[in-house]
Amino acid sequence: MSVNLLDTSNWLPLDGLAPGFDANKAPTVQDLAGRHFTVNGDGGPMTFSFDDEEVNWAAAGQAGTAQYEAFLVAEQLYYAQWHSSVETGLAVSLILDLANGRALYIGALLGQATPGTTAVEHDFRAGVLEGYSTGGEPIQESTGLIGRRVEWVYSPVHAYEHVYLSPTWYTWQCLAGPERGLADTDSNTVFQVRPGIFVFTWREKVIPCGSVTIADHRNVNAIRSHGSLFGWDESGVAPVHFTFGAHGRLVSVSHHSPGLNPAL
Repeated sequence: MSVNLLDTSNWLPLDGLAPGFDANKAPTVQDLAGRHFTVNGDGGPMTFSFDDEEVNWAAAGQAGTAQYEAFLVAEQLYYAQWHSSVETGLAVSLILDLANGRALYIGALLGQATPGTTAVEHDFRAGVLEGYSTGGEPIQESTGLIGRRVEWVYSPVHAYEHVYLSPTWYTWQCLAGPERGLADTDSNTVFQVRPGIFVFTWREKVIPCGSVTIADHRNVNAIRSHGSLFGWDESGVAPVHFTFGAHGRLVSVSHHSPGLNPAL
């Protein structure tokens, strides 16, 4: 008997997706261990001190110590991710561009969805690294992905495609895996970190979860992403948080008629 894909009550909860989804996750690195960073910018200074396993941080009115994972995105560009051990409804992503002296803090706040809101909301705070020389462009919101259609492979089993529609929306479709055949359009926010390297975040409305990813799109035939998912388990009581990675490929780019470009 076939499953009615239009019946969202049949959709997998976040903890049902997790097994095997992280097969293409990149190796973690210890490059941040023993280092302290102060970020000056939106909302005042934020501090982050890393050892081999834990980060001690104070940012956006929150503070604590938690185990973290760090990934090398490009030369001197890092993505660190952790789930707060103090406030279980908070997961933190930190982008550190040591070559350009810039950083982006993203707090993922897990609550209950209400009409017009999603269960996860993202708090974005960009800034500069104290004691580092700044270069390049500031980390800021970007329309650079709009019009692209990208195929993402998360494991030998899981594959999806993304179509980046506008500054507010993107469409996803599962091409392989337990969600094959499912698709939806959800809210997104995109930041450019360096030319061709983007932070892409999304917030789902059917499954109570959200994601923060960073991807290097400079080689459109070998795109590499690192990310995390954060949301409620099937019971709606316990938070689920895990990291993953994907290999991507640009499938196509939409070219709109003059005056109809959603990026403008």
